[in-house]
Amino acid sequence: MHSSKDVQRMEKGHHQVLVIGAGNAGISLAARLKRYRVKGIAVVDPTEQHLYQPFFSHIAGGTAKAEMAVRPQESVMPKGVTWHRDSATAIDPSAKTVTLASGQTFTYEHLVVCPGIQKNWNGIPGLQDAYDSPYGATNYSLDLAVKAWRLLSGLRSGTAIFSMPDGPITCGGAAQKPMYLACDYWRSQGVLDNIRVILAVPTSSVYGVDVVDEELNRKITEYGIELRCSTELTSVDAEGRLATLRDTARGTEEQIRYDVLHAAPPQSAPDWIRSTGLADDDGFVAVDKHTLRHITHPTVWSLGDAAGTPNSKSGAALRQQTKVLAKNLQSVLKGNQPGQKYNGYGACPFTVSRSTVVLAEFDDTLAPKPSVPGWKGLAKEKRLTWLVERYGFIRLYWYAILKGRA
Repeated sequence: MHSSKDVQRMEKGHHQVLVIGAGNAGISLAARLKRYRVKGIAVVDPTEQHLYQPFFSHIAGGTAKAEMAVRPQESVMPKGVTWHRDSATAIDPSAKTVTLASGQTFTYEHLVVCPGIQKNWNGIPGLQDAYDSPYGATNYSLDLAVKAWRLLSGLRSGTAIFSMPDGPITCGGAAQKPMYLACDYWRSQGVLDNIRVILAVPTSSVYGVDVVDEELNRKITEYGIELRCSTELTSVDAEGRLATLRDTARGTEEQIRYDVLHAAPPQSAPDWIRSTGLADDDGFVAVDKHTLRHITHPTVWSLGDAAGTPNSKSGAALRQQTKVLAKNLQSVLKGNQPGQKYNGYGACPFTVSRSTVVLAEFDDTLAPKPSVPGWKGLAKEKRLTWLVERYGFIRLYWYAILKGRA
């Protein structure tokens, strides 16, 4: 005979580890936990396609095709992991339940919250209208990345504006990458001198890591790009093709007419996380930045873009976090304390031409943190790092990272 609690548990469905999100974080973590022989793993996510988002910059810059960045979600879901094709809408960490959009409720022993970051397409007045127009694009969605290359490759004269919003953003350097690829292309076509290129970043320097800033500033000068630091896109008149840029240091504004606007949308933690009791002041999941365990609910964990950690939000950071969280969760399931610590590592490979990359590696204080001992100068423009970034990383992603092996 089953007790009433057992019957209730079976009706609701119970998982030892319930993972919200089937992006890089959710899939690679589930796969690693399977390799650690953890049982009863389930993933909640409604999306039918899995996207390799680092390639969106290459797609927007014309150095890769869109189909290379897409695979069926089913094909990357680890064997033996239950997939609930639905959206999580509520979490009760005290009752240890997750409610889905369908109304289904699941109980869990441990919960990992990694739904990624929310892109606020309407976060800047007129920005969505610009995306809908023939002149606006971004590399922060697959379809708009395809559109971006169509616009950039077709431009022969005029003004191209590239902008990055203030606040949290996934791989902040990604907003710049299509610009460098486009400039190199325009130069090869003999039209670069006919195009005014403006880069607006909210930070006081182009990226914030001294050795990387030096390399990027050199390329910016080489291409004749107008760099606007401490500058944000505050509104867009899509019909008139006017972008309003605000210099936050001086408190001044300027309207500039554009022929192509490539703007990264403002981003934030998913809205629904705030109502769960798990969020920090910024809406992200409040975890210990070293162990990735929630600061008040020990059966809740988070990693990736939704985690309230101070590191740069990037795939490189996530790769390190996955290893730490998986080992810590395995340890706790065995009745021990988490012993692994994430060190704040992050990285961003800047595609500064169509054949070279500047690799930025740093910790959560933006201090350089090279990952290959004895190999100096990775932050310098190199052909070798282009080959690794363009051809090596995507294979590593599909065949090792998503399988919990890297």
